Amino acid sequence: MVRMLLHWILNAVALLVVAHFVQGFVVSNFVSALVAVIVIGLLNATFGLLLKIITLPLGILTFGIFFLVINAIVLKFASAVVPGFQVTTWAAAFWGALGLAILHMLFGFLTPKRQSN
Repeated sequence: MVRMLLHWILNAVALLVVAHFVQGFVVSNFVSALVAVIVIGLLNATFGLLLKIITLPLGILTFGIFFLVINAIVLKFASAVVPGFQVTTWAAAFWGALGLAILHMLFGFLTPKRQSN
């Protein structure tokens, strides 16, 4: 449970960091970032997964770069639903998806791994 809360907070911080560096990617406050992370996660688990399965051949041809486009689509949909979270352009969504992917990778190295018994 603590690990899940840590990931939730780190993802919200990543969203705020990306909003600081990507023009057109706006998060008004930390609470909006927390809500946006939940919505993005739900959209990624449903709509994003479906899109990734349908476009798998294109993802393979582009060595996975096309999946950033799918993540940008998910970010645009989330920004339409969450108040206080706005992605104004498709370019901002793409660069935001790239920034989030990089930050998630870095946070993955920093967070403790789950211990198996």
